[in-house]
Amino acid sequence: MTSHCLVATWSCKFPQCDHDSCLHRQCGSHAGVPALDGWDHKAYGISVKTDNQHVTAKEFQEAMLSCKYSAGKGIIPRVEWKKLSSRDVSFVYYKGDLVGDLKGRAEMIDSSIRIRNVTRKDSARYRCEVSAPTERGQNLAETIITLTVLVASAAPSCEVPSSAMSGTVVQLSCKENEGSPASEYKWYRNGVALLENTGTGSAKIGNISYTMNKKTGTLLFNTVSKKDTGEYYCEASNGIGLPQKCSVKRMQVDDLNISGIIAAVVVVALVMALCGLGVFYAQKKGYFSKESSSQKKSSDYKYTPSEKGGMKGKGTPWSLFHPLSPHIPLSRESRSERWNLKHCLSSPLHPV
Repeated sequence: MTSHCLVATWSCKFPQCDHDSCLHRQCGSHAGVPALDGWDHKAYGISVKTDNQHVTAKEFQEAMLSCKYSAGKGIIPRVEWKKLSSRDVSFVYYKGDLVGDLKGRAEMIDSSIRIRNVTRKDSARYRCEVSAPTERGQNLAETIITLTVLVASAAPSCEVPSSAMSGTVVQLSCKENEGSPASEYKWYRNGVALLENTGTGSAKIGNISYTMNKKTGTLLFNTVSKKDTGEYYCEASNGIGLPQKCSVKRMQVDDLNISGIIAAVVVVALVMALCGLGVFYAQKKGYFSKESSSQKKSSDYKYTPSEKGGMKGKGTPWSLFHPLSPHIPLSRESRSERWNLKHCLSSPLHPV
C-alpha cells in the first residue's frame, strides 16, 4: 500500500498539520501523534517508498533494504538511514558513508542498502529518511522497513532422569535458545517419534500415557510405568536448516520392591534384638560388675605406715617395687600377694 500526504516542515505549527494519519514525525512529536510505520511520505515535492516493508533473510545471506525517492526539479535531497531498536536509535548511513554495524559488510545502491551477510543482531526496524532544504524550510520524507533474520535451530539440551519409580510423576525437558523463529520440539523413544493429539498435545499410545508440549519441549508422565523404560532424545526445528537433536539418554523405570523393603526391616529388627540379648547376657554374667568391683578394690587399698614412709621417686612406696629390681614397680596382683604374705607372717598364729 502506498500513501502520500503533505507533512509539516521542521518549523511546523500545529495548525499546519493535516490529518492525524499524515502527521510528520517532528510535527507529531509536538502534537503527541506519531507517524504511522510503513507509510510512504511526501514532503513538498519529495516522495519516498519501498519495494518491501518486511524483509526476511537467512543468517549469513544477503538482504536488501529498499528505499526509493523522487524530488522536484532543482531539489538536491540528503539520504540518511537509522536503525530503530528497543533501546536507542543509531545511524547506519550518515553523510554519504555507512557507519556502525553495517560498515564493511554492506553497500549503498542508489538510496537502498544491500547487506551482504546478515547476522541475528541485524534484526530490527530501519528508517530511510530523505530531506531537502526549500524556501519553506527543511523538508523530510521517510519510510520504515522491518528486517527479520532467520536463524536455524541449534542442538537442544535435554534432561532425562536415569531412573524412576513406577507410579511417580516424571518430566523430561528439551530447550534451545538460538533459533529464530523459536523452535518446536519433538520427542523420540527408542528411535520412534512420540505422537501428539492436535490441539491438546496429549497422547496415549498403548500402555504409554504422557503429555507433550511441542512449544516448551516438555514431556510429562503423570504416572510413569515400567513399560516407559527406554532411550529418549529430543529434536528441535524451526523450518530453517535441518532439525537438530540432543544425545540419546536412557530412562530406567522400576517397580517398587515391597518384599525387599519388608525383608530389610526384618533384618534390622533381628540385629537390634541380638544386640540387646548380648548386653543382657553380659550383665547377667557380671562382666560389668566385676570390672567395677576390681576398680573399687584397688581404690580402697590402704598403705601401711612403713609403706607410706618408704617413698621412692614421686610418692611410690618402697613396698610396691620388686625386691630384686627396685626400679620396676610391682603389678597389681604382685602387690596384693605381698600384702597378704606380710599380714600372714605378722599374725599371732604365725610367729616369726
